[in-house]
Amino acid sequence: MAEPSAISIIPPVVVLTLAIILRRPILSLVLGALVGLALLDPATVLANFADASLKVMGDETIGWLILVCGTFGALIALLVHTGGALAFGRNALKMAKGPKSSLLMTYFLGVIIFIDDYLNALTVGETMRRVTDKFKISREMLAYVVDSTAAPICVLVPLSTWAVFFGGLLVDNGVAGEGQGISTYIQAIPYMLYAWVAVIMVPLVIFGVVPLFGPMKKAELAAKQGQPALEQVDLEEVHTPDHYAAKAIEQEFEQADTQGKLVNFLVPIGLLVAFTVYFDIDVWKGLLATLAVTIPFYMVQRLMPLADMLEQMINGFKCMLPAIGTVIAAFIFKDVCDQLLLPQYVINALSPYMTAGLLPAMVFLSMAILAFATGSSWGIFAVTIPIVMPLAVAVDANIPLVIGALLSASSFGSQACFYSDSTVLAAQGSDCNLVSHAITQLPYALIAAAIAFVGFLIIA
Repeated sequence: MAEPSAISIIPPVVVLTLAIILRRPILSLVLGALVGLALLDPATVLANFADASLKVMGDETIGWLILVCGTFGALIALLVHTGGALAFGRNALKMAKGPKSSLLMTYFLGVIIFIDDYLNALTVGETMRRVTDKFKISREMLAYVVDSTAAPICVLVPLSTWAVFFGGLLVDNGVAGEGQGISTYIQAIPYMLYAWVAVIMVPLVIFGVVPLFGPMKKAELAAKQGQPALEQVDLEEVHTPDHYAAKAIEQEFEQADTQGKLVNFLVPIGLLVAFTVYFDIDVWKGLLATLAVTIPFYMVQRLMPLADMLEQMINGFKCMLPAIGTVIAAFIFKDVCDQLLLPQYVINALSPYMTAGLLPAMVFLSMAILAFATGSSWGIFAVTIPIVMPLAVAVDANIPLVIGALLSASSFGSQACFYSDSTVLAAQGSDCNLVSHAITQLPYALIAAAIAFVGFLIIA
């Protein structure tokens, strides 16, 4: 497209509508991408889809994500099959005395695992699921707590993959001097209002200060009546990929060593956090180093033969394929939205209203809409920072405040979007239907977003 236009809004609307109706996020994203390509050039839809797919699969970020998600699935399979995760759950049950304390444990575990939102979402949901199940807490509530302490926590901690990525972007775009990316990022942390509000809201919801309402209340009532989480979905959803992946992990727990030791869970997780920090917050290198130590550690204990370990790791990798597929489809969809100039259209539509006082709030609003529509929290930041930051300088706005608004929008999109990687992995780790998780947590994410928007207006 030569010029941004309102037509670019059509594909996101199609995706959101289909995701709600079909409850199949990968299919919805692919159809949305095809609709967008048809708007660009109806005669070459399939050829352009093939090109976009190859472009995405050749992207270094996608390759990294596939390796991280798949390898983490392999590590989870080892933790589960050796009984380490089961032992953690047993010990957690001794400390958790009721629904509130079990959810608080989930919350604090999410805060502690701040290195990476993928690591956070997968680890916390998988380890706490059986604890919350005992107290008849819905999988939707568990997934909400997990998701609220994934991206929002990682945004607020400068020792995270988010800080490294966004700090690098600030340097690349001239916002921060060479080597000053993280320090500039730290200056913006107090202004990352959405992340602060989202994290603070969780204990308020747990203790009932913010009451349950809407779909979340319905899910909690169903859980209290003993209705299993996976029975809350329609019958046609039973054959969705995320259901099969969840059932595969569930079967691993059923086959796990019931005499597993807590140390076989704590050592690999501790190593993963330590190695990730050591390798400059690179989760992929952290995972490789962790497996390099964990496999011999398990072999010395004679927990299982090496061949069985490798088989379990392959099965664990397979369990992550639905999540990987959803994220790949989301990146293809984002590429199509970029071709339709969706970011430029939203910014151009809002730029007449951007003054120094309104800019942070309008940046948060527009970028939050984009991140929610495309499911790309990191990608949207990378695309829009060259447009937003010169505008911020031109109107003499508070630069750390504008950066905080951008990162608030990114964390909102990561948490609220139905098909964002963080949402997918939080649902996967919690064994919750993806769309059920997205619908139940959306009202709470919107409340936090509204508070953040007002906060940006007041501060500016």
